[in-house]
Amino acid sequence: MLNIVILAAGLGKRMQSDLPKVLHPIAGKPMLAHVLDNARQLKPDRIVIVVGHGAERVQQAFASNPDLSFVVQSPQLGTGHAVQQAVPLLKQGDGQADTTLVLYGDVPLVQATSLTGLIEAREGGMAILTERLDDPTGYGRIVRDSNGQVVRIVEHKDASDSERAINEVNTGILAAPTANLIDWLKRIDNNNAQGEYYLTDAVGLAVADSVPVRAAHAGASWETLGVNSRVQQAQLERIWQAEEARRLLEQGVTLADPARFDLRGTLRCGRDVFIDVGCVFEGDVVLGDGVRIGPHCVISQAKIDAGAVIDAFSHVHDATVGALARVGPYARLRPGAEVGDEAHVGNFVEIKKSKLGRQSKANHLSYIGDALVGERVNIGAGTITCNYDGVNKFQTVIEDDAFIGSDTQLVAPVTVGRGATLGAGTTLTKDAPAGQLTLSRGVQKTISGWTRPTKKV
Repeated sequence: MLNIVILAAGLGKRMQSDLPKVLHPIAGKPMLAHVLDNARQLKPDRIVIVVGHGAERVQQAFASNPDLSFVVQSPQLGTGHAVQQAVPLLKQGDGQADTTLVLYGDVPLVQATSLTGLIEAREGGMAILTERLDDPTGYGRIVRDSNGQVVRIVEHKDASDSERAINEVNTGILAAPTANLIDWLKRIDNNNAQGEYYLTDAVGLAVADSVPVRAAHAGASWETLGVNSRVQQAQLERIWQAEEARRLLEQGVTLADPARFDLRGTLRCGRDVFIDVGCVFEGDVVLGDGVRIGPHCVISQAKIDAGAVIDAFSHVHDATVGALARVGPYARLRPGAEVGDEAHVGNFVEIKKSKLGRQSKANHLSYIGDALVGERVNIGAGTITCNYDGVNKFQTVIEDDAFIGSDTQLVAPVTVGRGATLGAGTTLTKDAPAGQLTLSRGVQKTISGWTRPTKKV
């Protein structure tokens, strides 16, 4: 049986925020969500989250996760006390084979591979995740005996001068036999400078009970970094973004500047993809072979097919873009937009819940909403589909090879037939027949003798 206990009760006073610390984001999602993502890869039998400050908000944020159990730590009397609150929910089965892994909601980036190594290291005993730091100030020190065996952890405030000189530190993450851990938690006292029950005291109790204590190390030093302030949050954000950028570069993606790239979800790329500076990717995004993303674009929940180009300052949200299509600059594709192969969506064009067919064009200053646009359609500048009557939405249909003149309003529901032409300035309220010219304009007049008004003195 594998239990995972995640400590998420802290106030996060240095964050200077009403939001519980574990809900502050890294790469677009709460720190606690990162911890859960990696924890679930271990396929645990039980995940228990210990909450405290802001408990209701934390539980509400993860209310849709049926695999989670929550316990409240109140008051907060230290990490050992926190894990004690989870004891009634821990699963046990086969004695020493049962494992409880303790993680922290504000240490978001420890990877599943490192946690797997920690669990493997704990076989037959306890294992703790340690790190060596050039400046270990503030961290608990790993004290070893003359044979190099871990014998205890001493907190910085309780450490002697010689102990403070140790640079191997405790990350707080540990794996232990569940039955033993429950026993050690009962025996921990608060006889220390903080008057708290330290989980780290379980290490000394394990040694006293002749249970081996081993140290394991994370795959990368950044995995064990915690967040206690906005500064640390920002630093960890950039570390993670740099790691994401490195992975993409190794896959063959070209990033104009890896330091100016943000991924807040998952990004899958084909071959020879180019991403310019300042782009943000959110949710699940797929970029096909040869896709080029111009500078300062925001792409979220989108699929962009091979050879397509998204020009500068464009927003693509919950939309699809076909092969060899071109979007932007300054275009906006809203949810439900489908841009066909080789289609063009130009500057200041907005498309919502509409399909723009193959080789169709809307190049300038237009709004297309709730519309089905066929193939090879030309939509002139300033065209608007009037899809909303203040209560209900209606659909516009523009069939293949139609030509829509500039400054046209299509008052839905309305259909433009195949090969039809709408003259510039038309307000279309009835269907336009196929293959014909339809226009609605007042008679042009010139008034002779008219003069401009002059300003009265």
